[in-house]
Amino acid sequence: MTRVLGIEGTAWCASAAVFDVTGDDVRIFSDAYQPDSGGIHPREAAEHMRSAIPAVVAEAVELVESKYGAPGEAIDAVAFSRGPGLGPCLRIAATAARALAGSLDLPLVGVNHMVAHLEIGRHRSGFDAPVCLNASGANAHVLGYHDGRYRVLGETMDTGIGNAIDKFTRHVGWTHPGGPKVERRAKDGEYVELPYVVKGMDFSFSGITSAAQDAIDDGTPVEDVCRGLQETTFAMLTEVSERALSLTGADELVLGGGVGQNGRLREMLETMCAERGASFYAPEPRFLRDNAGMIAVLGAKMYEAGDTITIEESRVRPDFRPDEVPVTWRADDGGDRAPAGTEPAQTRGAEAIVDLDRDGGSAYKRRLSKAYRHPELDARLRRRRTRSEARLTSEARRVGVPTPVVFDVDPREGLLELRFVGDADLRDAISETRVRRVGEHLARCHGAGFVHGDPTPRNVRVRRSEAADDLVYLIDFGLGYHSDHVEDYAMDLHVFEGAVAGTADDPAACIGAFEDAYRAVGDERVLRRLREIETRGRYQ
Repeated sequence: MTRVLGIEGTAWCASAAVFDVTGDDVRIFSDAYQPDSGGIHPREAAEHMRSAIPAVVAEAVELVESKYGAPGEAIDAVAFSRGPGLGPCLRIAATAARALAGSLDLPLVGVNHMVAHLEIGRHRSGFDAPVCLNASGANAHVLGYHDGRYRVLGETMDTGIGNAIDKFTRHVGWTHPGGPKVERRAKDGEYVELPYVVKGMDFSFSGITSAAQDAIDDGTPVEDVCRGLQETTFAMLTEVSERALSLTGADELVLGGGVGQNGRLREMLETMCAERGASFYAPEPRFLRDNAGMIAVLGAKMYEAGDTITIEESRVRPDFRPDEVPVTWRADDGGDRAPAGTEPAQTRGAEAIVDLDRDGGSAYKRRLSKAYRHPELDARLRRRRTRSEARLTSEARRVGVPTPVVFDVDPREGLLELRFVGDADLRDAISETRVRRVGEHLARCHGAGFVHGDPTPRNVRVRRSEAADDLVYLIDFGLGYHSDHVEDYAMDLHVFEGAVAGTADDPAACIGAFEDAYRAVGDERVLRRLREIETRGRYQ
């Protein structure tokens, strides 16, 4: 049976581990860098790695010798975290891996650190094709499996969730890591309102951090700000995770990353999954924070699939995105949504339940109260989004975009009655022609001075026709708002293209058709800004 020694060294934690497939046994040895003040300094982290990596690797080799025998015979491969991470730290860990593999004449496996976070959750849970929320210091993103790769369905557009929290705690004067300190103080605090920024499947934390710092400076008790910071940022992560489940049709969610150790975040995700009948799994803390155990486990899967690299090919990749990794170690037997059958009389999205009365020509939408969100935050979002949906749905119709007619609206109860439109979601009937219509529709909305806010294939309806062109409707403007900023228009395009990349069989052709159509009707500056936004994703 396979046995792999893994080495982790992406940022702050030097770690080595031994994974024995027999008995699913993982032994981890770690030495974490603890800065004297402030956050992680790359030079200091690299200095820590220089002394800590050899020590933890020696511990792992000693375990192999004492438990299994001569390392050259007892180990099948050496795996290491190839990226993403801090370049100096990655190079030290990679050098150790190359030296060990070379001295023992063993294959070398280069592992993507972020995919390892997902795969350890999938491995320990036994799930088939889960969506993964990765909540770490440098990152926050949601991954889903499609067409042989893990696709980034949504991610932060500025800073990672852990770094955002640490930035706040440095302002308060607390030492790194700040997350546990915020969690402790939040338990004694009262909720305070902070900016809530979800843009379709993406999110932003920089404005929330600034608002939290301002609240401290204005004299708001630190416990209250900590409570508001947790309730706001974690609700955003949970909402986007639910959107990813709805978009992909998945019913399994795993959590990864060091921020996943926070009990309130796990509680929110568990509550959300229970409400929608999905399964949730959070690995034990030793697999959530940076660790070599997950590197060794994924390394073993890759080794068994023949996915190894030569020393010459093993350069580190500080900007190694998870969607660049061919998933060679699993059969393509899950993660792709099953073909849709007859649409049921009631459908459930990420936020609402819709009862369809085809004979009467109406759709009754009820925006659900979310138990995972703080009641004040939940009520505010439901009212605001219900009003936005009613108003912008009507405005889009006035500028020539096919949308449902709004018959009635009750913002306080989150209720809408709309005309029933289409016979399928675009998610279930995607084509180049139909995404062209979406490009034209969004260009008209932007020309009229507002954004859709959440233009995923779940929020586009299609009426298929043999006699004429299909009619394509935009629905659910709940996250929409008025704006004259090119940035906001480009984010609409970014959200749509990210969702298409995670669901379509030929995403490149669809995205090309979408942009061509937008260019023909809209402003070329928006597409130029889209190219710039794409470079903001983590590790671009």
